[in-house]
Amino acid sequence: MKPLTNVDEFLKRFDSFSDSEIRFVKPISATTILVSLTAQDGARDFDWITIDFEFNGVVDAKLVDDSKLSFIDMEDGITIACNEDRFSFGVGKYSSQAGIKNSLFYIECLNIKYEEGLF
Repeated sequence: MKPLTNVDEFLKRFDSFSDSEIRFVKPISATTILVSLTAQDGARDFDWITIDFEFNGVVDAKLVDDSKLSFIDMEDGITIACNEDRFSFGVGKYSSQAGIKNSLFYIECLNIKYEEGLF
């Protein structure tokens, strides 16, 4: 897995994961969560791929039960915001880290890693 460093460029490449799908959410420990999403990759002629995220140092989260993942509206994609010491990830379009906490699904953590995979 690679560390997520340039959030804006990453979200632009995947069109902020608009109209994507959350495949699974898997808590590994109290401070590590894996999330898998589908995305159209702008670097690959918009082919669909899978992106697996690993959230480490989780300090706060609001997760959704697996049975309800297919009902999450991903039309607005995701928002990832960061400051000098924390990342905030949430479903929907938000303008601030504080706003992300209004999402029905969010994770606040110390770092994010990702891995690209086959659709």
